[in-house]
Amino acid sequence: MILVWLIAIPILGGLAAWILGWRNPGSARWTALFFLSANFLSACFFTFRHAGQITITPGPWMAAIDVPWIPAFGIHFHLAVDGLSLALILLTHFLGLAAIVSSWTEITDRIGFFFFNLMWVLAGIMGVFLALDLFLFYFFWEMMLIPMFFMIILWGHENRIYAGVKFFLFTQISGLFMLAAILGLYFVHGRGTGNYTFNYLELIGTSIPAKTAMWLMLGFLIAFAVKLPAVPVHSWLPDAHTEAPTAGSIILAGLLLKTGAYGMLRFVVPLFPEAAFAFAPYAMGLAVLAILYGAWLSLSQTDLKRLVAYSSISHMGFVMLGIFAWNALALQGAVIQIICHGISTGALFFLVGALQERIHSRDIDQMGGLWRVAPKMGGVALLFALASLGLPGLGNFIGEFLILLGAYPVNGTMTVLASLGLISAAIYSLWMIQAAFHGILKEKKQIPDLSARESAALAAMILVIIWLGLYPQPVFKTAQPALEFLETIAAPGSHAPEKTGTVYHPVRENKNVVLPAAPQGAQYAVH
Repeated sequence: MILVWLIAIPILGGLAAWILGWRNPGSARWTALFFLSANFLSACFFTFRHAGQITITPGPWMAAIDVPWIPAFGIHFHLAVDGLSLALILLTHFLGLAAIVSSWTEITDRIGFFFFNLMWVLAGIMGVFLALDLFLFYFFWEMMLIPMFFMIILWGHENRIYAGVKFFLFTQISGLFMLAAILGLYFVHGRGTGNYTFNYLELIGTSIPAKTAMWLMLGFLIAFAVKLPAVPVHSWLPDAHTEAPTAGSIILAGLLLKTGAYGMLRFVVPLFPEAAFAFAPYAMGLAVLAILYGAWLSLSQTDLKRLVAYSSISHMGFVMLGIFAWNALALQGAVIQIICHGISTGALFFLVGALQERIHSRDIDQMGGLWRVAPKMGGVALLFALASLGLPGLGNFIGEFLILLGAYPVNGTMTVLASLGLISAAIYSLWMIQAAFHGILKEKKQIPDLSARESAALAAMILVIIWLGLYPQPVFKTAQPALEFLETIAAPGSHAPEKTGTVYHPVRENKNVVLPAAPQGAQYAVH
């Protein structure tokens, strides 16, 4: 039942914050903080408890619950957690707490309802990371949309209505493509086997004609590419980030974008391996386009939030590149990049929100010399800017280095072009720090430095980003069984009746790389 509680506690906490906020608005903050902290502790306890042997039968699940929901249509309430989803669940709690802290003094209107929406969007995100029934997955996918929409249009900035509606339309329309693909897969599997089901584990290996598989794969890919976001379906992101409150920006950059990457890892390639590998060269091209395009537009921004938003498009392009390279190094790099980008970019949005709360502006041209009056803020901003550009010793470097290392044998040209994004990242990240915190102090601004509350939240982020940069092995070991399972089931031919011998990855066939078929009952040690 731990998986149910991981979703139920934020839902109950959001309701409690809303109800208590009617009488005492300040109590809503503490209520949300208490419920999410309790949930985080239970997730940590679960992690330490299951840091031993994991049996893969049929997947590397540490825990699972499968209860019939609408049996007539083959719909189950099916949740499961493996090393990949567990890492993202921990990230969700960590950044959720940072979002609560960042909103402590910024949100002064309808406080209870704000924290209700914040907690519910976190519950939806955790549902996405845990659902193994495609209907349930789509339910949680849509559940994330509504609370985030309200957070943008009710507590956002100047053009919040435009940004919120744009976010809603992009996400909703792309989600309908995924719904159509889910239903298509449901009927194709049912007609072929007589078993109409939304069960992910049963749908893996469904025999689908090549053309049909390509269309179904594209239905899933469109939804996940919009959320990632990939170019050219990215334009909602800068507007949403710019107009959202600080907590909304942290959740958007740190978590909602990661649901798109998770969907590609968990569903696109494993469910449609042949179609995904046939599309891989184009997907890698789109990834490189996002890396270079996002970096180029970051260089031209004067709004601090838009700069960080466009940098997210660039950095998430590396994740897409690693996913469609689909080998051990690239996949491990993608997981580390997902986590570290969430922390580093979440911290940058935290700092931008704190700065806007103090000087009431995001315009870089109105900043300068702020290090003199807020040295702690300047130092922390420099550290996370260095993390964002991929400085060795910080977590982002590990992720991007492994992605490039894994992608090079697959497509050397794309890898070389992607590496140019690292150079651009160094330019816009250091320029951001120079323009905002160095130089002449304009208008003799006197602003308070980071408070104890803000310093505590950012100190936790600093510790994690340095730890992942110096010792990422625990994350590798935790995610490895899940990634090996995904890599094996996505190998074309691995779903044949005889699972012996070797199988080939078309995306790597020019290198004659082979993978062993998945052994039954294999044991993986996770320490």
